[in-house]
Amino acid sequence: MSDRPAAVIAMSAVHWPSLFPDPVRRRVGKLVAFDPALIVDCFDDPRLGSRLADVEILITGWGCPAIDGPALDAMPKLRAVLHAAGSVKGHLSPQVWDRGIAVSSAAAANAVPVAEFALAAILLAGKGAFGFRERYRRERFFELGFIHPGVGNYQRTVGIIGASRIGRQVIDLLRPFDVELVVYDPYADDLDVPLVDLRTLLASSDVVSVHAPATAETYRMLGRAELALMPDGATLVNTARGQLVDTDALIAELRSGRLSAVLDVTDPEPLPADSPLFGLPNAFVTPHVAGSHGNELARLGACVADELARFLAGEPLRHPVGLADLDRGA
Repeated sequence: MSDRPAAVIAMSAVHWPSLFPDPVRRRVGKLVAFDPALIVDCFDDPRLGSRLADVEILITGWGCPAIDGPALDAMPKLRAVLHAAGSVKGHLSPQVWDRGIAVSSAAAANAVPVAEFALAAILLAGKGAFGFRERYRRERFFELGFIHPGVGNYQRTVGIIGASRIGRQVIDLLRPFDVELVVYDPYADDLDVPLVDLRTLLASSDVVSVHAPATAETYRMLGRAELALMPDGATLVNTARGQLVDTDALIAELRSGRLSAVLDVTDPEPLPADSPLFGLPNAFVTPHVAGSHGNELARLGACVADELARFLAGEPLRHPVGLADLDRGA
């Protein structure tokens, strides 16, 4: 019998190899006893046998089954749930915290590529790259040496909506650049950049980047009236959740040519095939790719391995998730 704590991997099997490539898998295997061939997406999987009765650690990911009262009753020794993805809202019931089970999420690791994507979008928007691409593709000609007015990132004002985990990373990534930063977040009071109200941010920003969570409070927080406050020629970047923006109101602004948008998320998602957003030259739409994909998934597994080592060493988790965090988190 192994002296390592028993663990079970609960996620869609298709994600396991990318989240936990061999080096990360071997590291996890040194810390806990688990069967790497047994990846379950339901807790009544007959392959589990009696394993749940002894499991102490659950390593979860996309496709994890609900961890509710009946599941917890079947896992009386469970001490920690370590999630190799972002939000835990979809699969953890409050009973997890009621029973004193530690919870950690790799949301901080997943935030890295989102922040990088947002940074790139902000800088390209300030440079006018999206509009120039469309114009060049349409006209197939440009005048070499012509200096384009009205573009560039020097002293641009960038507004960040939401000092979330991702929002704060974007703020830090923007520090080396010659841009002016303003932030709207009614819950943040610990930033060293100017905090302003939403109307002021929208009216003063050349580029607005959205990083707030999707909650009842933020649903369609950017509607017709709010978008109308943005200056002519401004760009909206949304890598958060599509529900934060009134899609019809945004389409109306884009059709007028007054604003541009970089949208990695939309409402609805995916868009219907006949959505005007696909044909508008000032809408740059990508299919929810800002988060972790490809080789970036290994960062999430490494984050879980780090948390597992800390937990088993009796050290505080670096990325704990409390029940209260669910109300304001993504």
